[in-house]
Amino acid sequence: MKRWLWMAVMAASMMFGTAAAAPADGVDETAAQIVTLAGNHRLVVLGEYHGTAETPLLVADLVERYSRDNAPVRLGLELPMSENAALARYLRSNGDAAAREALRTSPFWTVKNDQHDGRRSRDMLALIETLRTLRIQGRDVGVAGYDMETGSAGSSEQRDAAMALHLRQQFNALPTDARMLVLTGNVHAMRSPPSDAPTEFQRPMSAYLLDLPLYSVRLEALRGHFWGCISSCRALKLADRPPREPIVSTDPDRSYDVVVWMPSLSVGTLTDR
Repeated sequence: MKRWLWMAVMAASMMFGTAAAAPADGVDETAAQIVTLAGNHRLVVLGEYHGTAETPLLVADLVERYSRDNAPVRLGLELPMSENAALARYLRSNGDAAAREALRTSPFWTVKNDQHDGRRSRDMLALIETLRTLRIQGRDVGVAGYDMETGSAGSSEQRDAAMALHLRQQFNALPTDARMLVLTGNVHAMRSPPSDAPTEFQRPMSAYLLDLPLYSVRLEALRGHFWGCISSCRALKLADRPPREPIVSTDPDRSYDVVVWMPSLSVGTLTDR
């Protein structure tokens, strides 16, 4: 990550109450791998483990790389579309305390810890602030949510279909030279369900978008923790793995175009208001 971008991320993290003392090892390398492997694909879907400190840093790095030379870049986040007006206002703001408070006090950001699914963190707020900083520098960047309202979906498949429709609409509204990055849970990012999935497994969000120039990336890590909800929401440990290269697939029924491996993940700073 460029030094100036890291300094911007660190400043954003401090503004939103996140400790960010040093660049996350491996972010540069992983971002470079994704840019190289995704090539000219204009819709890059990043399937993450929710609630980590490192993934927002990776996304910030990717937005910076893709937005060089005045290239337009839009970031889709797994937030309700009702957040989009607030996101747009924040990107136009001066980022002061009042603007930050307005951004982070909507119902989406104010759930209590036992309701967290990991999408709400000060690291994610710092990512949004980093985009605002890039805009000040003249970059053509933007951010929007594409999710349904929390709890409004009748089923997981209904939600994935709705998210795909929203993303399609947002992508089709972009200039023809624009690129869209989409951060989402790793199941939503699947092009197709895994071969051993039960018959009731949902049709993933990305499976509805295969007619678009889509490139699906699964963000993995060699070790660490993320925030997940199984019986309850808590920090979950990843299995330790030896170093490995990206796994590229061209199988017609592949779940992802590539799996990339960050060195480690750690749980971010969850919002608590």
